[in-house]
Amino acid sequence: MTKDTLFREDSNGSDFNFGEATAEVFDDMLERSVPLYRELQRMTGEIAAEFAADRTNVYDLGCSTGTTLNALGNAIKKKVTLIGVDNSKAMLEKTRRNLNHPCDLLHADLNKTIQIKNASVVILNLTLQFVRPLNREKLIQNIYAGLHKNGCLILVEKVLGNDSLFNSEFIKFYYEMKKRNGYSEMEIARKRETLENVLIPYRVDENIELLKKSGFPHIDIFFKWYNFCGFLAVK
Repeated sequence: MTKDTLFREDSNGSDFNFGEATAEVFDDMLERSVPLYRELQRMTGEIAAEFAADRTNVYDLGCSTGTTLNALGNAIKKKVTLIGVDNSKAMLEKTRRNLNHPCDLLHADLNKTIQIKNASVVILNLTLQFVRPLNREKLIQNIYAGLHKNGCLILVEKVLGNDSLFNSEFIKFYYEMKKRNGYSEMEIARKRETLENVLIPYRVDENIELLKKSGFPHIDIFFKWYNFCGFLAVK
């Protein structure tokens, strides 16, 4: 696993992107930047295995380097087709090298129309936050339309606190976690600047309302760590 040193030097005002340099260090970045990352992957596989149905598709939208696809392949014992979707060709190439299970990979932009077909499980793992807010409802509606009855959407997002006091405290605790994992204050600040116009989080209640508006009748939170939240929505 290549160590993430992307932000040891100034980004010169450029926005965060998922190109070759990011793909090369992305596994280390996730391990050090996402709280309880391995447990979250295990939970995702566990939930997906419960809702997956034979002869259906299981989608990972924003599959990055294939970690979640491998977790799904390990956990799901039914006959399903794994489908990974990403907008970065560099990430998809890394996924191809990392995969331990048969999988269809698609290069597609989630900001544009994407058709979900014959799905029992769809996963958006720290992905929706990178979709432009104006396009999020359409994407969730397409997911809902493509799911079988009793199919599920697993949505994990960085979230804003509903109270400004808690929001600032949770972000502080998050940055302390990143320091414990070896990032310097300068690296944290530089990455935050590059993400400012790219990663746009919603509050917990805004995410739930989005799921409700898109048709999901059953919604709950299965994971919460300060400013990170996992939602389970069932059709």
